[in-house]
Amino acid sequence: MGLIAALLVQGAQMALVLLLAPGLTGLVRKIKARLLRRQGPPVLQPYRDLAKLARKEVVLADNASWLFRVVPYVVFAATWVGAALVPTFATGLVFSWTADLIAIVALLGSARFFLALAGLDVGTSFGGIGSSREMMISSLAEPAMMLMVFTLALMTGTTQLSAVAAALTAPGIGLRVSLGLALIALVMVAIAENARIPVDNPATHLELTMVHEAMVLEYSGRHLAMIELAASLKLLLYISLIACMFIPWGIAPGGSTAGAFLPALAFYLAKLGAGGALLAVFEVSIAKMRVFRVPEFLGAALMLALLATLLLFVSRTL
Repeated sequence: MGLIAALLVQGAQMALVLLLAPGLTGLVRKIKARLLRRQGPPVLQPYRDLAKLARKEVVLADNASWLFRVVPYVVFAATWVGAALVPTFATGLVFSWTADLIAIVALLGSARFFLALAGLDVGTSFGGIGSSREMMISSLAEPAMMLMVFTLALMTGTTQLSAVAAALTAPGIGLRVSLGLALIALVMVAIAENARIPVDNPATHLELTMVHEAMVLEYSGRHLAMIELAASLKLLLYISLIACMFIPWGIAPGGSTAGAFLPALAFYLAKLGAGGALLAVFEVSIAKMRVFRVPEFLGAALMLALLATLLLFVSRTL
């Protein structure tokens, strides 16, 4: 019976991230619109868009290969698994041993790789531009992400997320400069990985500036619905990752009773809402940068993550 209950809680977390991801995207859009003194679409509009796309017929290019058809499902599956592995309202779940930071980075990298291949598959100029820019961004974002993971691994002795969350809530950790630098680096990487302002603008389709949208211009119907849902899951994944590692308070520990899950779920929803609101405020407060300045932005994230690691080494040797 204990195993069945553990599997039910794990399944509830997997369903939770899938259900909340479009709502988080709708919340960010709504807050941005209100800050710009516009009415904006309803928070539930992404759910309606996904349902409408799922009902539409798929239109494929004549030269599209089998890879172009398979990629939306691969990207969705990899992103959903990564988002489901991040502890949201509880740690120590039945699949928590697989919730490793390096594994999550690998899942996101695999999804990005296949999406870039799909952008190149049809042979359009926009797809090629978007894929090349996506690979340029990932070549700078992934080293910064791995250095941030290395910093946390040195501090906690593990890369397993449940153990990291438990270690960072221990009294001996406290406030550290390395943690602050790693947090800033992770936020910058999350902005770039999710194609948000100032790196990219998900609300426009300008040929000279778009990155993510250029790779998915040829998709339609249920394929586009899968990619849009995967993009929402990716945003939720990064906000959950930041909340799990740097704001781990309120997460129910492993072996908790069912009554402890409700306050933990409320804490998680509050963290998601705060993260979406902060993202919306940031996006309306800054202009989009040119594509050629993106390496400078991610280079700063890489230097911050490297500085966090070096400071941690120095503090450990003193």
